This record gives sequence, C-alpha cells and structure tokens, in this order.
Amino acid sequence: MGEWWTLAEVAEHLDLSVSQVRRLVADRDLVAVRRGKPRADCVPRALADPEPLRRLRGTAVLLADAGYSDAEALRWLFTPDPSLPGTPVEALRAEHRTTEVRRRAQALAF
Repeated sequence: MGEWWTLAEVAEHLDLSVSQVRRLVADRDLVAVRRGKPRADCVPRALADPEPLRRLRGTAVLLADAGYSDAEALRWLFTPDPSLPGTPVEALRAEHRTTEVRRRAQALAF
C-alpha cells in the first residue's frame, strides 16, 4: 500500500479541513484505518494523491455491502489481480476499468 497519510496530512495536501476529510471518509470517497503509535486514522497516499480517487466510492460501498471491513477492503484494493492486470486501485485509476473492478467487488458478496 506504500505510504500512509494521517487525516491531517490529507487535509493539508488537499487544502481542506480535517472535518472535510472525515466527511470524505464517511462518504467512502476515501478509506481510512487506524494505525501507528499513537493510533490515528490513516489513508493510503495512493487514494488521495494527487486528489481523491474519483472512482473509489462505488467500489468501497460494494465491498462494505459484501461485509468487508475497511482494513479488508484496503487489502483487496491493493492486492494484485492478474485478470485486471495489476491491483484494483490501479485499474480504478485507468479510464475504462472501473466496471471490471466493481464486477469483481460485487461478486465477493455471493
């Protein structure tokens, strides 16, 4: 997953308030997990740099509906899938791969 940013670091990078970043997490425009010492909500940099990954929300909702925790969803999003190719996050960044990623996420519920 590479580098992690705290919500404060995401806020600084995006020129938003921390409460606005918390709203992005609540709306599933970003996915955060608690990590580090002291424990803090953190987001993989790849989801917020250079801007929040626009196509993440629908996929994150599908994964939550399939019963995935945020940590499990992040693990799935960053695990290489040879049928995409690459990781689901890389596929979401590509122009025409969102449907393929969401099909896979939806299938996890069955």
